[in-house]
Amino acid sequence: MGSNQLPVDQLRASLTASDVLVPGDDGYQSSLHRWSEAAEKPAAYVVQVTNAHDVSRALLFAQEHRLDVAVVGGGHSTSGSSSTDGGLVVDLTKMRNVTVDYANKTITAEGGTIWEDVDYAAAKYGLATVGGTVNHTGVGGLTLGGGYGWLTGKYGLTIDNLLAAEVVLADGRIMQTSESENPDLFWALRGAGQSFGVVTSFTFRGYKQENSVYGGLLVFKPDALEKVVEFANWLVQSTEGESGMVVGFGAPAPARKVSVLTIIFYNGDQAKAREYFAPLFALEPVADLTREMPYRDVNAMLNTVSTHGDRKTQKGSAFSVPLSTSLARTILTDYTKFINDVPDAVKSIVLMEFFSQRQVNKVSQTAMSFANRGEHYNILFGTRWVGDKNDKMCRDWTRTMGQKVNEELKKDLKGDGVGQYGNYDGVATSLAQEIFGVNYNRVLALKKQYDPKNVFNKGAGKFSL
Repeated sequence: MGSNQLPVDQLRASLTASDVLVPGDDGYQSSLHRWSEAAEKPAAYVVQVTNAHDVSRALLFAQEHRLDVAVVGGGHSTSGSSSTDGGLVVDLTKMRNVTVDYANKTITAEGGTIWEDVDYAAAKYGLATVGGTVNHTGVGGLTLGGGYGWLTGKYGLTIDNLLAAEVVLADGRIMQTSESENPDLFWALRGAGQSFGVVTSFTFRGYKQENSVYGGLLVFKPDALEKVVEFANWLVQSTEGESGMVVGFGAPAPARKVSVLTIIFYNGDQAKAREYFAPLFALEPVADLTREMPYRDVNAMLNTVSTHGDRKTQKGSAFSVPLSTSLARTILTDYTKFINDVPDAVKSIVLMEFFSQRQVNKVSQTAMSFANRGEHYNILFGTRWVGDKNDKMCRDWTRTMGQKVNEELKKDLKGDGVGQYGNYDGVATSLAQEIFGVNYNRVLALKKQYDPKNVFNKGAGKFSL
């Protein structure tokens, strides 16, 4: 059935305070924009919701007319999961209110918020919570898949600090969830939430964060790699959660020379931070963009290498610590060859996260649907290019690199963590069994209970119902 035959007026009439955009409407084209241009698809309907009731009506309409459903918040998915070709998009971008309850140290964010919204609202009260390291990432997508950030070393994952969530199910029901209310559904949302419904509200635990912090980007020549990795290995094994760092590879503007990038974080002032990171500064970085800043600005440190535009894909894997310097060198060599072979992909990056897992691993592997706890650390291959003629080459390289590192990890992987972060599966190749590991059977049973028609079929891990 063509989109012009579908009763758009019926949909509009059922909504209380939300806009419906169809092809040809003002604002329709811009509503399709995503972080990656390769993830943009022409929806038949874009419903810019403002409340849970209207989310419910939109979902029921989509099923009545057999429309594919996608949900967009921050729009960062590179697999296209926040877009649909000819279907209906539940667009949460008008739901960006954040409220802070200082007395109870809670932060409540609507479903369409990005991390910048949360960081700034919480900062007004001297609070913070564990959020994404790129502050224009959606709160929803990141949270529902787990959530790592600069405060992970101190407070665990984003989901470890999620106290409650309001979710709209495929059948239109609006459910309140927490440890005490619909606990099974709350269990599922924390890791597999993208496959269960549209979350319209998140309530997080807030922590006092009144002091300034220190951080930013350091750029090194490739010959410094081994010493940088040795320092990162020391940091992640010795930190009490006050520090963290990301080690990566890129070819930053304007010279576009392959370099070792480090983004550092210290939860304290400049003097203490410079002393702590002295061995790194002694390696004579060719660029130093570090500074003291309010915590609210920390999650903007990676924004310069994570801008909107171009075509992108991502694939994550994991590594064990101490990270082998020879493995790091091999990855750098592979990266260098790739951008030399495909100059169009010169903005691509590789990022290795050295965030302490001590707090993460205090929580049982089965306490939530998330199943990636363990002594392993995320690596992300973030490939970026311009021309669609290079789509296959770039996606194949990204997938291959993820597999290559995963093979190395398997030699050292201990415990029952899956060694794969669902939010980093931007090529959408992982099965649900691979993402949810020991929790898969319970996740599957709850999926059949709450979304038996698999309306929400774009989350991390593919389900066969």
